[in-house]
Amino acid sequence: MGLFWNLIQQSQINEQYDKSQSLELRVAYLEEELRNTQELLLKTLKVLEEYTNQDINGDGKIGK
Repeated sequence: MGLFWNLIQQSQINEQYDKSQSLELRVAYLEEELRNTQELLLKTLKVLEEYTNQDINGDGKIGK
C-alpha cells in the first residue's frame, strides 16, 4: 500500500509542478502583452497630442 500511495503523491506533485510552470508561462506572456500595450498607448497618445495640439495626459507637455 505504501508504494501505491507514494506513486499517487508523486503524480500529484508532478501535476502541481506542471500547473505552476504553465502559470509562470502565462504570467510572462501577460507581462509582455502589457508592456506592448503600454508602448502602443504612449505612441498613440503622443500622436494624438501632436495632432490636437493639446496636453491630453496632463503632464504639461504636448507630444512627449
